[in-house]
Amino acid sequence: MTRVLVVEDDPQLVRALVINLQARHYGVDAAPDGATALRLAAARRPDVILLDLGLPDMDGVDIITGLRGWSRAPILVLSARRASDEKVAALDAGADDYITKPFSMDELLARLRAAVRRSEDTPLVPETTLVETEDFSIDLLAKKVLRDGHDVRLTPTEWQLLEILVTHPGRLITQTRLLQEVWGVAHRNKTNYLRVYMAQLRRKLEQDPSHPRYLITEPGMGYRFEG
Repeated sequence: MTRVLVVEDDPQLVRALVINLQARHYGVDAAPDGATALRLAAARRPDVILLDLGLPDMDGVDIITGLRGWSRAPILVLSARRASDEKVAALDAGADDYITKPFSMDELLARLRAAVRRSEDTPLVPETTLVETEDFSIDLLAKKVLRDGHDVRLTPTEWQLLEILVTHPGRLITQTRLLQEVWGVAHRNKTNYLRVYMAQLRRKLEQDPSHPRYLITEPGMGYRFEG
């Protein structure tokens, strides 16, 4: 049974989440504040965590940071905070997804299932790093991309961006992280770099670059690869 830790101080929302999750055979623990959440996470070792950022005793980003010191469990943020910088702060701290309140239960459950699937996937290893889509294939060991049977020529920078995204399939990678890993800390605010290079990658890989299927933009936050 998949265990879910719900960290939320709204009793009505907690009740709705617990009922819906239990009806789908998830094991559920609930915490109304950050201190209880950290204690339950250590004791119960949940498989996935649903976390509200606005808790009475501590900020949710601090909880994410604390959890990421020892836990790899997916963290899905549930928050009424809509500002991009707050979303990015949560994702940079180690959250896996961000769902803005109010949300539909169907959307939440779909995101939860996706997070659990990703956490269960076997990590890519050098001997088997072949990523295949309907339109192209990527050999991460040979650093080659094939489309319609032909080599796709990528610049070193394009390759670095693509490699980061495809080795974290389905996961939102923030602009800050991509900029730091590819260009370095001094360029962490140069979001125009990302727009230019992602546009180039889409032209080379997507059937319809203006409506990408694989290289998805999350406005104001970052990018994800959907295989």
